[in-house]
Formats: sequence, structure tokens, C-alpha cells
Amino acid sequence: MQSKRRVSIIGTGSYVPEKVLTNQDLEAIVETSDEWIYSRTGMRERHIAAPEQATSDLGAEAAKKAISDAGIDVAEIDLIIVATLSPDMFFPSTACFVQDKIGAKNAYCFDLGAACSGFLYAMDTAKNMIASGAAETALVIGSEKMSTFIDWEDRATCILFGDGAGAAVLRAGGEGRGVMDAVMGSDGSLADLLSTPGGGSRNPMTHEMLDQKMQYLQMQGREVFKHAVTRMTETVISTLEKNNISADEVKCFIPHQANIRIIDAIAKKLKVADRMYSNVDKYANTSSAALAIALDEAVKDGTIRKGDLVVLTVFGGGFTWGANVLEWGK
Repeated sequence: MQSKRRVSIIGTGSYVPEKVLTNQDLEAIVETSDEWIYSRTGMRERHIAAPEQATSDLGAEAAKKAISDAGIDVAEIDLIIVATLSPDMFFPSTACFVQDKIGAKNAYCFDLGAACSGFLYAMDTAKNMIASGAAETALVIGSEKMSTFIDWEDRATCILFGDGAGAAVLRAGGEGRGVMDAVMGSDGSLADLLSTPGGGSRNPMTHEMLDQKMQYLQMQGREVFKHAVTRMTETVISTLEKNNISADEVKCFIPHQANIRIIDAIAKKLKVADRMYSNVDKYANTSSAALAIALDEAVKDGTIRKGDLVVLTVFGGGFTWGANVLEWGK
């Protein structure tokens, strides 16, 4: 059932740090090569935050651009959700730090943890809160400083990730159907396939934990690949059916930017290769920021125009996954 109040995206923005780390740069850090990385991932470079930059700094820059794009005053924002797996600290929430940096004094703020699925989860949360009347204008941010959670001696993971942030402003009303109903899913029994096991209450911060490098991201890549392709494909089909839309009507499909082979496999299964958007070559996997950055770029480069139907789909640690459809009204 569609929500009582239509909710639309009225502005987007994104930000990546200035420093670029190319595949050639990685050749000097671990045993790998540009050809090996690109042929398996589609990645050529990624952006790395400066030591003094935190996740909230990246998120605040993306937020400012989204607010400017929306043409609203920051005082109009009454809800901020930051999706991240690399928060500034355990608490306060990164959303509170962003609020302070951008001066959104009228907003209530919290973080959302769904790993790489975070931005879509946060968008759906904000959409439903606006639809219910609990908020009028929401700022949703996906922001990550993945470089601080990567073992730079592990070539299986260090080549895959980058830093960055993307944001969207959601508001009640707008033209067209706006942000439509999503389909979400999770499977906690597979959590050990993609996680950062150290630092929390299960494995507190100790010298032993650090010696075992449990503070870094750990991934069983082949298993993650298989589940990601299956779940994102199934969920796209489900959300299209839920909203009574055919794949032929969709102008652009934007998946989580994890790996070009995953993206290509989904495109092949859905038979939408000509409409599948990717920028993974420029940014690598920026986790919860990836979908937000890709959405902003697709809008800014003219791939998405007013009236277009767009499908967003994600997959992340948890496992978590989801998809939704929106009609672009801006």
C-alpha cells in the first residue's frame, strides 16, 4: 500500500576527498597490479580522506551541496539520518556532528547501521517518517571513511574501498509518484561473511584484539558475491511488482557500487545492461555512500531527468539488502 503522503527527493549532493589513490599507487603498497584490480573489480582509483577528516566532515560537505541543490534554508530540515559503518565515534551519533557542522538546529538526528545498504535503508526510514507526519523535511546522508577500517596489508580488501559521502533532501509533496514503496531483507545468520569483528562488546578493544587485526574489515569475497547478485536481483523484481511497474518502464537502474562483476551479473539477469549505472571505476566501494554518490552523479550528468523512473538497489553486511523505485520530479 502506498503511503498517505507522497514524498519526493528535492535535492542531492556528494563529496569525495581530494586525495586520489590509483591502482598504480596500490602496486607500491601490496602485491597487485592495475590490470589485476581492474579486470576483477572495474576499479581504477578511489578517494582517500585526509587524516584530519572524519566521516562527519565528509557527510557535512555532501549535505551542504544537497541543501543548496534543494534550494531550501538549513533551518527547514527537521530530521537528519546518517547511514554509516565508520562513525566518528561510538557516540554521540555522527548525525549530531553533521547537524552542528551545517547549523541545522531544528533537526533531530540519529545514525543508521546497515553497512553498504545504509543509504537506502535511511531513505526509506525518512520517507516513512515524512509520510506519517513525524517530519516534513529530512536530510539523508551516506558517509564513510572506509580507509580507517581497512588492513592496507590485505590485498584482498584494501583495493576495494574508498572514502566519500552522498546526501539527499526528502520532503512531503512534489510531482509524480516520488519515492515509492521499498522491499527490504536481512539474514543475520550470514553475518560472519562480511564484518568488522573487533572493537564492540563482543570483542572489546584490547592489545590482543588489535594484534589479531580484528578492527579491520573481513570478507569472504566469493560468498558475498553470490549472495549480493541473488538478493539484489530478486529484490529489484519484487519492488517493481510491488509498485506495479515493469522493468521496461525504468530509465535507470542504480545498484550498490561494490564491484563491476556484481553489477554486470545483475544487469544480465534483469536484461537491463543498457540502463545500468556505474561509477565504481572512479570511487571504488564507498559502502553506504556509494548509492548516494551514484544517484547524485546520475542526476547531475543528465542520465536521470524529470519524470524518469529510477530503481535503486543495495546489498551489505548483515546481510542486508533492499530496493526501491522513485519517479524523479525535480
